Amino acid sequence: MIKINLLSEGKRPAAVRKKSATKLDGQGVGQWMMLAGILVGLLALGVAWYLQNQKTTAKQEEVAAAQREVDQLASVIKEVEEYKGKKSELERKIGIINDLKANQRGPVRVMDYVSRALPELLWLDSMSMRADSITVEGRAFNTNAVANFIDNLDKVPEFDEPMLKTTDLQQGGIYKFRIDFNYSFSGKKKGAEGAATATASKPGGPKAKTPKAAPAKASAPSAE
Repeated sequence: MIKINLLSEGKRPAAVRKKSATKLDGQGVGQWMMLAGILVGLLALGVAWYLQNQKTTAKQEEVAAAQREVDQLASVIKEVEEYKGKKSELERKIGIINDLKANQRGPVRVMDYVSRALPELLWLDSMSMRADSITVEGRAFNTNAVANFIDNLDKVPEFDEPMLKTTDLQQGGIYKFRIDFNYSFSGKKKGAEGAATATASKPGGPKAKTPKAAPAKASAPSAE
């Protein structure tokens, strides 16, 4: 007699169903884990993008601040250049004004020095000034007065050594003379005089020569 175990056969589908359910549950967990991984990756990308965006924004702000500073410095540099240009122009104008004042004071100073150098028994007929030279013409009662006048002119620091060009004896015992000399208000002659004094003070050094007047030329008396 053949026996069939219906109970065991009836239980088999339940086991199969259990295995199928377990398999389905494993697939669901894997899908959820995959989804969670994707979400975590997206979140990480979002955080990285946010941080990078913050850094980029900070750099852009730094660049903008630096550009504003450059613009401010450019305006300051422009103002400085304009100030330098105005200063140079002002200095040039001041130099021109000073030159004009010096040129205006020059003849006055020369006249003052020459008038102070006039000795007794001598007077001037004319005086002409050029760029750096002066010519004086005058009359004197004797040659000593002319020599004293030359010596006084030579003592003026702004005048070079005077040169007696002519001395003519006129009627009545009057001597007519002409003297030429150069002048400069730079004060160079003072240094030259100091060097000459130092040289003359040395033992055996050359002695300074005092300018002497040229001998008077007696002009022939005119026939009356």
